[in-house]
Amino acid sequence: MTDTRPQDPPDEAMVDLLIKQVTEGLSPDEQRALDVLDSEVASAYSRDLERAAAAVALAGSSPEQPLPAALAEALAQQAAEHFASPDKVADLAAARTAAQTARTAAADNARTSASPVPRTGRNGAYGWWAAAACLVLAIFAWQRAPSPPVVQVAQQTPPPVIAPPAEKPAPPTAAEERAALLAKSDSLKIALGATKDPAAAGMTGDVVWDPATQRGFLHFAGLAANDPAVHQYQIWIFDAGRDKRYPVDGGVFDVPANTAEIVIPIRAALMVRKPAAFAVTVEKPGGVVVSGREHVVALGAIG
Repeated sequence: MTDTRPQDPPDEAMVDLLIKQVTEGLSPDEQRALDVLDSEVASAYSRDLERAAAAVALAGSSPEQPLPAALAEALAQQAAEHFASPDKVADLAAARTAAQTARTAAADNARTSASPVPRTGRNGAYGWWAAAACLVLAIFAWQRAPSPPVVQVAQQTPPPVIAPPAEKPAPPTAAEERAALLAKSDSLKIALGATKDPAAAGMTGDVVWDPATQRGFLHFAGLAANDPAVHQYQIWIFDAGRDKRYPVDGGVFDVPANTAEIVIPIRAALMVRKPAAFAVTVEKPGGVVVSGREHVVALGAIG
C-alpha cells in the first residue's frame, strides 16, 4: 500500500483535537482552532482515527464496555499494516510493537471494567476504544522521532599544485661570449702570431678585447697541450701607459690533451688604459709576477 499522507506528522495540539473530534466532538472554538492548523495533515490523520473508531463501531461494542482482546489484536494488526510503508521493514516492526501495546492496554482495561461506571466529559468519551487509538498515537510519536544526525564528511582540500621552479638558463660559454664581444664595433681584434717555441708549432690564434668593460678572450687552434703539474700558460697585456718590463697579468690557463681549439677568458689583474700588445708565455704552475719571457709562444700587437 502506498502511503499518501503528508510527510510532516501532526503536532501534539493537532492530535489532541483530532482525538476529541472523533470521540466526543469539538466546541466551536476548538473547531476553529483545528481549522487554523494544517488542513492537509489534519484531514489525513483524521481519517486514520475515524477508521479506528469505525472498526470499533462495526464490532457492535459500546465505548463503555471492554474491547474484546481478539478485536483489539485485529485492529492493532490492521493499523500496523496500514501505517507501514511496504519498502520500509523498520516501519512495520515499529507498528507491530505498538500493536502489542494496544493488546496489553485492551486486556488491562477489560480486567478493570467488570463494573462499568458511567463516565462524563472528555475522559469518559475515550472509554476502552483508546486501546485502538493508542496505536495511532504510537505511530504518530514514532514518526515524530528525530532522524539520526547526518554525519558530515569533511571535504579534503587537494594540496595546491606547486609548479616546479623555472630552470635557470645555462650561462653562456666562453665561445658565445667571445662571439658577442666580436660583434661590438668598439672591440679590439688582434691576431696572435706563433713564435719559434716548440709549444707554438702550427698554432694560430687571436684576441678580442673591450676597453670599456675590460673584458677579452683568447682563441687558439693547434696550441700544444700542457701538464698543469709541470707548467701553465700565462697571459700578459702590455699597457702603453706602463713600463714595458711589467705587463699586466691576464691569468693562467691550461690546454687539455687532444684539444683542437680553445677559447680562454682574459682576467686582467689591473686596469688596462691603453692596450698595446698581448703575449702568452710558458710559466711554472700558478704563474709568476714578473715573467723572464724565456718561453713566449704567442704575440700580437695593436696597429
